[in-house]
Amino acid sequence: MQDYTLTFSESVKGWPSFYSYMPDCILGMNQYLYTFKGGSLYRHNTNERRNNFYGIDYDSTLTGVFNQEPTTVKVFKTIELESDDSWDCSIVTDLGSGFMDETYFEEKEGAWFAFIRRIGGSQDFRQRSTQGIGGFLSTSGASPGIITLTFSISISSIVNYGDSVFYKDGVTLKEVGPITSISSDRKTIQADATDLLPVGSVVPSGAYIFTTKNSVAESYGATGYYMEFKLTNNNTSAVELFTVDSDVFKSFP
Repeated sequence: MQDYTLTFSESVKGWPSFYSYMPDCILGMNQYLYTFKGGSLYRHNTNERRNNFYGIDYDSTLTGVFNQEPTTVKVFKTIELESDDSWDCSIVTDLGSGFMDETYFEEKEGAWFAFIRRIGGSQDFRQRSTQGIGGFLSTSGASPGIITLTFSISISSIVNYGDSVFYKDGVTLKEVGPITSISSDRKTIQADATDLLPVGSVVPSGAYIFTTKNSVAESYGATGYYMEFKLTNNNTSAVELFTVDSDVFKSFP
């Protein structure tokens, strides 16, 4: 567990802030904050560089939770930050997790908006982003390279380019790779198996095929009773954050 320095506020009669730096001694005097570290004396809040203590840059973090209607399963679609800077945002619900890099946020009318994206590689096949296809008629190709799968019926239009192909054969579950081609009759797909399967691997006969959406290109949001969010900012200049909001609606599975 990480150690913190806590500060007490007389105005709110509470402990509002946690700091990553660990002084040897701390003292408030003449409206300034003084600390000792390694035998040196420091006076705080005397320069324009923020989040720098004893020559080390730290991140600013803020953690909160959305928990309206706590007995209802909800879909959290977006994060809105009323701030003068963008932030990294990680989220956790009782059913999953997600992450939005600060570059995913778009500034609109003085606020920052981003769709909630799940963490790549953290697939939860219970979510809406998973689409079952079923058994296949034939397959060709092996890794590293293109694997072709042909089905007896046209696959759903929900399945599209860039979706990741998986197969399940008994207890074996493997990711083949992203879809690179779909035939006009939607009965044949090709997946790039260059990176994910051992050399020479094929999709075994009788395996069940399903797909998941790309975590960045398409997102179905986060589902759960509540959503905890953590914002992180590494700017060394002053940054203000006023509100955090999310578009939320009831889940209808």
